[in-house]
Amino acid sequence: QVQLVESGGGLVQPGESLRLSCSASGFNVDYYAIGWFRQAPGKEREGVSCISRSGGSLHYDDSVKGRLTISRDNAKNTVYLQMNHLKPEDTAVYYCAKGKYPVCFASQDNTDYDSWGQGTQVTVSS
Repeated sequence: QVQLVESGGGLVQPGESLRLSCSASGFNVDYYAIGWFRQAPGKEREGVSCISRSGGSLHYDDSVKGRLTISRDNAKNTVYLQMNHLKPEDTAVYYCAKGKYPVCFASQDNTDYDSWGQGTQVTVSS
């Protein structure tokens, strides 16, 4: 059974960092693309970042480029999202998802993913 569990969210001040974890079971994270999405209150879920089977990564929001790093630990079957210099506009529920394919696409579409975690809340506030 495929399962994804996010962790690592919390309340931080602007400028601080967080590392989110996406622990997977039921499949190998290095076989498929793994994506991170986020949904802020009152907004639609949006793609944040993706790591492909080959280890290549894409970031989908200009506001996060340079501040976020996606990585993978195959031994732990876990994908991470390191977020630095956090801003209040980063406040959202963050989800990870298993891709249907081994590659990341130029645009991150929900329909390219077939399993989702329950999400972890990130709140950036002073």
